Amino acid sequence: MKSKKNLSVLSIDYGAGGAERVTSLLLKHLVNDYNVTLVLFYEYIDYEIPEGVELVVLSKSLCRDNNIYRKGKDTLFNIWKYNRLIKKRNIDISLAFLALPNIINGIMAMLNKNLKTVISERCFPSIMYRTNGSSLFLAKYMFPYFYPKNDFLFSNSVYINKDLKESFNVKMPMSVIYNPITVDENIRKIPNTIVAKETLSFINVGSIYKAKNQLMIINTLPLLDKNHFHFVQAGVGTMEEEVKDYVKESGLENQVTFLGLIKNVKEELIKHDCFVLSSKTEGFPNVVLEAMSVGLPVISTNCMSGPLELLNDNEPIDIKEGEYVTCKYGILINVDDTNALAKALTYLRDNPEVRQKYSELGFERAKQNDLPSIYNKVKELLEG
Repeated sequence: MKSKKNLSVLSIDYGAGGAERVTSLLLKHLVNDYNVTLVLFYEYIDYEIPEGVELVVLSKSLCRDNNIYRKGKDTLFNIWKYNRLIKKRNIDISLAFLALPNIINGIMAMLNKNLKTVISERCFPSIMYRTNGSSLFLAKYMFPYFYPKNDFLFSNSVYINKDLKESFNVKMPMSVIYNPITVDENIRKIPNTIVAKETLSFINVGSIYKAKNQLMIINTLPLLDKNHFHFVQAGVGTMEEEVKDYVKESGLENQVTFLGLIKNVKEELIKHDCFVLSSKTEGFPNVVLEAMSVGLPVISTNCMSGPLELLNDNEPIDIKEGEYVTCKYGILINVDDTNALAKALTYLRDNPEVRQKYSELGFERAKQNDLPSIYNKVKELLEG
């Protein structure tokens, strides 16, 4: 019998983020085909590590330090330790997620001639890094040099790859592999007939910070009849207290429920009538896919990147200010357009047959991203 190859998966941590969620799903299959070592910069762990996956934490720090000197020192130390690990464990393939691990993977390729290195970009870099000077420097000057040292890159959006090529001059083999989802027929929320409801309950799930733009949803509430709409926010984040204070100051406490951090996203999603993504930017919105996988209709901003690919098979649309567009698998609006969101929510409340349609179509679309099929695409890259 042919022995398994040794694979290391490099990431900053294993916290409750989109890239980490994808890693946690892929590990369940990778462990069957490889001897897998999960390598983290920091021991911050929210997801379960599958049995058979060995964990190695490179840094003694408990979390990321914002001090530039400390961050640089940690990075150099992690490069040295990771290179030692690759040599000691005879790693055949190194798979990295996110910008800094991707750069380090490029360094590993330079230091280890026989090592195969694959990297994955998970955000839209032009938007994500433009407000942070150090991150923008990292992207502009290090991406074009270190990324191409790797054998292959895959992202979760055609727009991410386009941005890497045009804005950051990254020239290397690239492909798109969308995020995986586990689809369970038993928990999807598709009744035979969705009936009209007095109050439409709509939910957003995600970290509460500027890019996720939950304030857009809060600012939409005064445009809606308070007796017919209720907003539920799940998640925590750097802007959590600011958003809660804003809700109180605006007199909207009775229209908003904050759930805090939740463990089982799908079990919460199925309690509501609609999902709203308000983000200014995304790499690929996992939670939209999760909502669709339980048959929950989706309204999303047409941000870069992911929603257009998920909800309209990436076919271009023209969204007028203050208006929404009904797409193949959900509804799209422009970023920060509260009037459009109010109209879209009212449309779904007043038309239960549309909620029924998007419930069914969204579920079928989610099945295209079922974990086994997405994993096979990743494995092809690792072996290719």
